[in-house]
Amino acid sequence: MKVPALIMAGGKGKRMGLPVEKPLLPFLDKPLLDWVAEAVASAEKVSEFYVVTSENTPETEKRCKSKGWKFLRTDAKGYHSDLKQAVRDAELAGAVLTIPADLPAVTGSFLDKVIGEFEVCGKDFLAVFVPIEKREELGLSISSTDEYKGVWHAVSGVNIVNGEKIQEEGKIETSAIITGETEVLLNINTLKDLEISEKIMQKRVGIGPPL
Repeated sequence: MKVPALIMAGGKGKRMGLPVEKPLLPFLDKPLLDWVAEAVASAEKVSEFYVVTSENTPETEKRCKSKGWKFLRTDAKGYHSDLKQAVRDAELAGAVLTIPADLPAVTGSFLDKVIGEFEVCGKDFLAVFVPIEKREELGLSISSTDEYKGVWHAVSGVNIVNGEKIQEEGKIETSAIITGETEVLLNINTLKDLEISEKIMQKRVGIGPPL
């Protein structure tokens, strides 16, 4: 099973007050978007990917053009509305992987594992959640949470959804992966998140601090 992927990169990133668009924020000297796009491109179970942009991220679109990455501009009406629009515009049917542009530790092998789990779960939606305490232990922010089976978790933004079902009204049957793995633990929502996550990644990949 191979699925298309949408990298969500159209938000303003207002919480960070950045001089650059959030997808282009340097993380260990490489834009956040590049880390994610390279991981998605390396996933064996991803057939193709699009970067989902908006009027908020024109420089991100320029980056996509320079890299030869396909992008879809949406109307910036909110995450779920933009996701639905991107699925329609790209004429995607069946399972679609979605991932935010601010998960620099994500890997292709991790995404393959998520897609494999979706294949066997039998549901139309699979969400990847992170235990809130795992982020708190590292001093990372908790920006978005959701409830699954009576327990609240931090939202990673990595999901697989039936592209046809999300266009319909009504509840979608959901499954979930709950994990504290670094690949989705390091979600960059604040400058403090950036600082902490860079230190963790430096240790993980064995590189020195930026000069």
